[in-house]
Amino acid sequence: QVQLVESGGGLVQAGGSLRLSCDASRRTFIRYDTGWFRQAPGKEREFVAVISWNGGSTLYADSAKGRFTISRDNAKNTVYLQMNNVKPEDTAVYYCATGAFSTSWRSFGSWGQGTQVTVSS
Repeated sequence: QVQLVESGGGLVQAGGSLRLSCDASRRTFIRYDTGWFRQAPGKEREFVAVISWNGGSTLYADSAKGRFTISRDNAKNTVYLQMNNVKPEDTAVYYCATGAFSTSWRSFGSWGQGTQVTVSS
């Protein structure tokens, strides 16, 4: 399995920006579609965005459309999530995962440990 490490989380004011990174341990990472999910306290894990293995296709949750951008640099074994105009409701632990091009967390087999994003109002 691919080991994934997220970074870039932190505390940001509403309306601000963050860029999350997901670094993979193995070159085989580039064969996999990769997604971002998030989980807030007391809530279920929810889909944020997914990108195909070659970056040619992306899909976003309605809550992320127009504000977040998922991208990847396969030369660096890294997937990014650019978060703009963040809102307090974006506060959650953000996870990246590799698997199928899907909005369901069940389609992803390798997960990182997560990075906390906290948005203050």
